[in-house]
Amino acid sequence: MGRSLNANTMADPHQDPAGDPRERVLALLKQHGWNATSFQVLQPGFEYWFAPEGDGCIAYVDTGGAWVAGGGPIAAQERVHDVVESFHQAARSAGKRVSFFATESRFSRLVPFEELPIGEQPVWDPAKWDAVVKGSRSLREQLRRARSHGVRVREVPAEVMETEGHPLRAAVEVLAEHWLASRRMATMGFLVGLAPGAFARERRAFVAEVEGRVVGFLSVTPVYARDGWFLQDLLREPTAPNGTAETLVDAAMRAAALNGRQYVTLGLAPLAGPVRPWLRFARSAGRPLFDFEGLRSFKAKFRPDAWVTLYLSHPKDEPAPWAIYDALRAFARGSLLKFGLVTLLRRPRLFVRALTALLVPWTVLLALPMSAHWFPSPWVQHGWVVFDVGLIAGLLLLLRRWRDGLATLLGRLTTADACLTLVQALAFNAARARGPWDWSIIIASVLAPATASAMLLRSRDLRVPEP
Repeated sequence: MGRSLNANTMADPHQDPAGDPRERVLALLKQHGWNATSFQVLQPGFEYWFAPEGDGCIAYVDTGGAWVAGGGPIAAQERVHDVVESFHQAARSAGKRVSFFATESRFSRLVPFEELPIGEQPVWDPAKWDAVVKGSRSLREQLRRARSHGVRVREVPAEVMETEGHPLRAAVEVLAEHWLASRRMATMGFLVGLAPGAFARERRAFVAEVEGRVVGFLSVTPVYARDGWFLQDLLREPTAPNGTAETLVDAAMRAAALNGRQYVTLGLAPLAGPVRPWLRFARSAGRPLFDFEGLRSFKAKFRPDAWVTLYLSHPKDEPAPWAIYDALRAFARGSLLKFGLVTLLRRPRLFVRALTALLVPWTVLLALPMSAHWFPSPWVQHGWVVFDVGLIAGLLLLLRRWRDGLATLLGRLTTADACLTLVQALAFNAARARGPWDWSIIIASVLAPATASAMLLRSRDLRVPEP
């Protein structure tokens, strides 16, 4: 049935003669690594299923209910079907669903799975790069701007990226921390994990500097079976001069051409291209959290030779929504609820807008005569109405322009709201409750401001500054 090993732990030599399973995976990659994302499966977080014959491997993430593979199997083309079938059987024996994320049309020709378009990736023949630059006035202008601001790009030797504490590696790590902190969404895993130092001798790396200060970084991973490169991690400081990212890409493209590479990609532009209508809706709805169209436009500015559709492939007897759910859990590194909450706190405007929208009708209800029996006296009722009107005004000011001091004040006021509501509930409302409905209102009236307070104060600490 094959064997599964985990990338996060070193295997017992008595159980696995090869030691670290990633060394076995790397050996297979050098023979059969065809998918653009194939090298990424060497990053932490993956488990590996090896074919019984030892000539194939599938790297996957176990989400609890499914095994989600990163790309297609690492195997010779004529073995892809059989390796997938054996993997599928092993997953079913373990009570798991299966799916393959970021496959190309070759996979669907070899394996009878359903395929759901999830986006597209640009590809280039680097030998044509010089013509691309000459034919793009806007790209030349970005490169000129970077040069005029003193941006210089150089390749980083592998031994630098392998050496703990090396000043240049430390600078890249600081840059990576700044870049991650600037993202709208919570940190993701699976195929987008950031580990530029892993297997550094197999990679190429470039840094952009201004007067010796690192302002940009590009990690390049090999696509062995296509004699190509994947420009994987493209990072820049928020304060880096315009054209920094373009200059890094230009340097990598020219290096690829010089080294005789035949294939270069910048990777998936998610939800771009011929995706289903409901995924197009998700692209529009998710714009406040991720600029799908902006990412696609950025990659398009480099004038790729072609756009290749990527798919989420899954067995025909497993519904597509399950496959989508499993893939999202793989990227979220577990709980979607936790991922969504952290993301919300990083961009708290959505939360503040929702809180305001809920507080307005709640305040109107409090002001109605029908709500008088919930309060010890009309003065208390009117006091709560005035208090909530003040909160609404503060939230509207916070929506207009975020200020940490105002967020702190509102957080403390909602804390006071929760405490005073609890006192009133214990001293007055509890004795007058007449069943589950009354108790649910009492509990909600205490928990709602307490939750709002915690989220306001936490979002103040996690918030990503607005551009």
